[in-house]
Amino acid sequence: MSFTTPREVPARLNRSQLAVPGIQTRMFEKAANSNADIVFLDLEDAVAPDDKAQARANVIDAVNNIDWGKKSISVRINGLDTHYMYRDIVDVVEGCGSKLDLLLVPKVGTASDVYAIDMLLTQIETSMGFKNRIGMEVMIETALGMQNITKIASASDRIESLHFGAGDYAASLHAHTTHIGGVNNDYAVLSDEDESGERHTYISDIHHHALSTLIVAARANGLRPIDSAFGDYSDKAGYIASAKRAAALGCEGKWAIHPSQIDIANDIMGPSQEEVTRAKGILKAMEDGAKAGNGAVTFEGRMIDYANARQAEMLVKKATMIESA
Repeated sequence: MSFTTPREVPARLNRSQLAVPGIQTRMFEKAANSNADIVFLDLEDAVAPDDKAQARANVIDAVNNIDWGKKSISVRINGLDTHYMYRDIVDVVEGCGSKLDLLLVPKVGTASDVYAIDMLLTQIETSMGFKNRIGMEVMIETALGMQNITKIASASDRIESLHFGAGDYAASLHAHTTHIGGVNNDYAVLSDEDESGERHTYISDIHHHALSTLIVAARANGLRPIDSAFGDYSDKAGYIASAKRAAALGCEGKWAIHPSQIDIANDIMGPSQEEVTRAKGILKAMEDGAKAGNGAVTFEGRMIDYANARQAEMLVKKATMIESA
C-alpha cells in the first residue's frame, strides 16, 4: 500500500439514487416513502426554463416539510454555464440549511468549476451560521470533464461521489446514439468464420472505457463511483444487465429514474447474504490463521491472504450500514 492513502468521505449508503423532477410535486411523498438510499430533487434537465423558479420553490418546501426518514437528500442544480445556477445554490442552501445533505453538480468540466461551487457553499454556510457541511456530488458527462477527471476528483474535500452521465457524455462525443445507458448494436465485433462458415456478432459496451476511467478516479480519491441512468425503464432485463456491469467494474450505486428500478439497484449494488456469510468466513479464517502465525490460509479449498480480507471487510461494512438504515 502506498504511503499516500485516499481520504474517507462521510459514510453514506448510495446503492440507488432516485431522480425526482423538482416540478413534479406529486412524486415527492412517493420518493420519501421509497427504498431509495438517496433522493435527488432535480432543477436541471427535468425542468423546463419557464418552470425553473417554481421548481426551486417546490424543492425548498419539500426538503423542509417532508419526512425523508434516513434518506440522504440531494438537489441537482443547473450548470455553471446557465444563469439559474447561482440562484439555485443561494436560495436552496439558505432555505434548506441543515436539512440538505448534498448538491449534485452537472456537467463539471474543470477543477475550477468545483472550486466555484465550493466557494459559494462556504460563504453561505459561514454567513448563515450553519453547523453542517454540505457535500458535493460531481457529474462527469462531457469530454472536457472526462479529460480533467483526475483533477476534478481531488478539487475539493466536499466531493463525495463521481456520477457518470451517459446521455450527455454521448452527445458531447457526437456519438451515434440516442439511448441513455443502453447498448448500441453498431458497437460490435464480428468473429471469423466458424466451422460452418458462419460469423457471429458480439456487442460491446460503448461506455466501458469512460465508466472504468471514472471508477478509477473516484476510488483513487476515496469517492463513491455512481453509474448513469438507464433510460428505458420498461426494460427490466436491460437495467439489470447494466447495473451488473457497473457493479462488476466497481461502481457503488446506480441511478433510478423510475421507482421500479430502486430495488433492483439496491439488490445488485448491495452484497447478498451469501456474499456476506462468505466474507465473514474469510475474516474468521484469517483471524485464526494470524493466531497461528500464518499470513495466508486455505478457505473453501482456495488460498486466501490479506487482499481477500480487505475485500471481505468492505462487504461486511456495507452490510452493517444496510442493516442499520
